[in-house]
Amino acid sequence: MASGVVERVRGALPELTKFGLVGLSSLLVDLAVFNLLLHTVIEDKPLTAKVISSVVSTTNAFVLNRQWSFKARSKRAVHREYVEFFMINAGGLAIALVCLGFSHYVLDLTSRLADNVSSYGFGLVLGTAFRFWGYRKWVWAHTD
Repeated sequence: MASGVVERVRGALPELTKFGLVGLSSLLVDLAVFNLLLHTVIEDKPLTAKVISSVVSTTNAFVLNRQWSFKARSKRAVHREYVEFFMINAGGLAIALVCLGFSHYVLDLTSRLADNVSSYGFGLVLGTAFRFWGYRKWVWAHTD
């Protein structure tokens, strides 16, 4: 049983590595677009800037994952994959929000550090694991 798990992890490693690099690049795109918008075009609208930066970075992640990370997997209609991709990302966001809400409201850990650890520590890690699994399972699943 353990050897089967090791083989599955070993088999997923190339996709997982590419997925991680795409995620890092998308985080950098998100930060750059957010800050560019906030310091130039829409200085007084941080939520609008965040929505725009999230859409741009998620689109970046979709294109790079489709063309590189999961290139060897089946391709269906782009619009269908794009909708599924955004749905999986919404699930990842929900996981981060649950982690943040639990820490902040249930455990009463209300410091800025606690909010960041729960959201970007636990939430990001669990949400990223969910996204990787979801992309492989639904968005770019093997059809054999």
